[in-house]
Amino acid sequence: MLKGISRKTIPRDIFTGIIIALVSIPISMGYAQIAGLPAAYGLYGSILPILVFSLCSGSPQMIFGVDAAPAALVGAFLEAQGIALGSDEASALMPAVTLLVGGWLLLFFLLKAGRLAAYISTPVMGGFISGICVTIILMQIPKLLGGSSGTGELPELILHIAETCRNTLNPASLAVGAAALAVLLAGKKLMPRLPMAVVVMAAGALLGKSGFAARCGIKMLDAVGRGLPRLSLPQIMPEQISALLTISLTVAAVIMAETLLATNSFANKNGYPVTENREILTYGLCNLAASLTGCCPVNGSVSRTAMGEQYGGKSQVMSLAAAVTMALILLFCTGFIAYLPVPVLTAIVISALLGAVEFDLAHRLFRQDKQELLIFLGAFFGVLLFGTVAGVVIGVLLSFVSLILRTANPKRSFLGVIPGHEGFHSLERNTAAVPLKHVILYRFSSNLYFANVHLFIRDLEQALKPDTRCVVVDSGAVCNLDITAADRLEAFRKSLNARGIALYFASHIGALNDRFRALGLAGWVENGYVRRTIPAALKNAGIEPPYETENADSSDREAAAGDPARLEFEWAFGNSAESEMEQYIEALLRQIDTHAAPETQLTGILHARGVWRDVSDSDQEELLTHLQAHIPEISEKLHLSEAEIEEAIEARRMKLALRLTERNPAAAEAIRSYNRSYEESMREQDPALYRRLMQYRAQSLAHLAQTHPEYAEMIRAFYEE
Repeated sequence: MLKGISRKTIPRDIFTGIIIALVSIPISMGYAQIAGLPAAYGLYGSILPILVFSLCSGSPQMIFGVDAAPAALVGAFLEAQGIALGSDEASALMPAVTLLVGGWLLLFFLLKAGRLAAYISTPVMGGFISGICVTIILMQIPKLLGGSSGTGELPELILHIAETCRNTLNPASLAVGAAALAVLLAGKKLMPRLPMAVVVMAAGALLGKSGFAARCGIKMLDAVGRGLPRLSLPQIMPEQISALLTISLTVAAVIMAETLLATNSFANKNGYPVTENREILTYGLCNLAASLTGCCPVNGSVSRTAMGEQYGGKSQVMSLAAAVTMALILLFCTGFIAYLPVPVLTAIVISALLGAVEFDLAHRLFRQDKQELLIFLGAFFGVLLFGTVAGVVIGVLLSFVSLILRTANPKRSFLGVIPGHEGFHSLERNTAAVPLKHVILYRFSSNLYFANVHLFIRDLEQALKPDTRCVVVDSGAVCNLDITAADRLEAFRKSLNARGIALYFASHIGALNDRFRALGLAGWVENGYVRRTIPAALKNAGIEPPYETENADSSDREAAAGDPARLEFEWAFGNSAESEMEQYIEALLRQIDTHAAPETQLTGILHARGVWRDVSDSDQEELLTHLQAHIPEISEKLHLSEAEIEEAIEARRMKLALRLTERNPAAAEAIRSYNRSYEESMREQDPALYRRLMQYRAQSLAHLAQTHPEYAEMIRAFYEE
């Protein structure tokens, strides 16, 4: 508890706790009535359980108390048992339900059920929390209209809203509630640190005290007698034990799932850790405490937690202050409760819930990952249509379906070499990479199992050529395989061997070899079909460096000429490499320090000294080509002549070209072709700039040939027509 507390946070936490206690009055009283208890029990459940939570929980933000889901479940249970809500029988039975809920939660703690939270993704959490918030908002809307709170799922809630509009609509109640909600939402935007909820509550109390609310038929909260709750042990009748165990297990599961998800959601958003099993233990202790006061089951409140976050609550002092404030209200200040208009307090609850709905996450998923958005929507509508537990189950199932689909269709690529560079590179991602002659190099980026091994075999079968001598699989991302994949791989290997083609797995972790042996493929290891590196596999097949590459035909050479080897940029950005280069140049120009020496600044630009300062020579050469289009801008910023800048660019280009031609003539030729194409495009788009650059280039190259004779031959080769 003491971890997040400091002198700076305590005043804000106490203030926020007081607000939470005041807002909890209508929320707790309303949910207590939904659970079948007198309204005062909602306030009783906001003292001892909250005090226990503040002392035991590791979550600095979560607010515990009487809330919607458990209240609705136990209320439905009482009705199914034929017990009238609000009756003495309901009040006598409820503590037993709460006691058993606490017992189940303690059992979940002993079973370490908190580990299940690791299998719940961010879209599931976001959809779940949003679904709960929208459900509670729909429950509260009838109270704005002058009716009673709704229960059930989306169809029942919509039907209840329609019936309220038809039968009990109070225009004055709607006007007061809508005005309060508008003020709260505007205050959240314009004055987020002002406790607008307290201001609105005070204004509502004045309406009630003045008699205006009563004259307009606006509902007020029930009066509550003074005094703290009496503590007593619940009693369980033997004939009720079976039904009680069933409902209490359901409620305990809902409390664990809902509160853990909400806790993790707030923890992820605000960057602090929580220990799931410790939280489950706390939930159990809180419900045991609630049973002693005769209250219904309690759980984490999303609406009150969102309000605490809005007003800057940072530690459990917030919960402690809320519990103490509620106790003081029950001891000395219950009189004002009867003056509080229900629609005003309902507007406060709805405002807090709107802040907790994950609109931003939904928008982000819509832009970035439609598949994850479907998971979010599945959890969201699952909660709305079928309840909290069903919403979690639907979200988790969709997550696992998504996982299966991703692993069943993993990233795969064929590899080649880039002359003059080490390693093996994706042919798809690197335009300068070329395949090896007689060899298929293939990368498979997933474990191999029954759902994807057919893709593995199909890719390789389609890639085989009449002259193929060996297939080498870069299996660095393969950590495991199942028996189906093992059988298919062995059959495929035998098929390749019958055609005179060797199959190797290379670069994987050693544990995969253990898996091969366990699945009956010990011969793969013993006969050398698995190798530690790709070069070792190639050597075993009789193929040694320098590797012979396939000869590209004329059309391939023409295609490559328009797209040079942007090694780093292509690896990082793929098909967006050229536009990213242009953005990189613009970023370099924005970083120009006009107070530094112009020559130093120009050198930094020419050497691409930004995030990608260690880019390859071919990348730097192409960056220079893009830089030429910005010569007027550079000249203006550095107060250097355009001719000076062009000469500096050409000097840097010749140095790179000389180095590149020695190591990778093919890439150098591709760059020359690209430069011609780029300049032709510049001539069409900006003829005036093109003419100036050509004039500066002629002067610069003539001067460079005199001052740097070693560049003379390169200048003729690089710019020959």
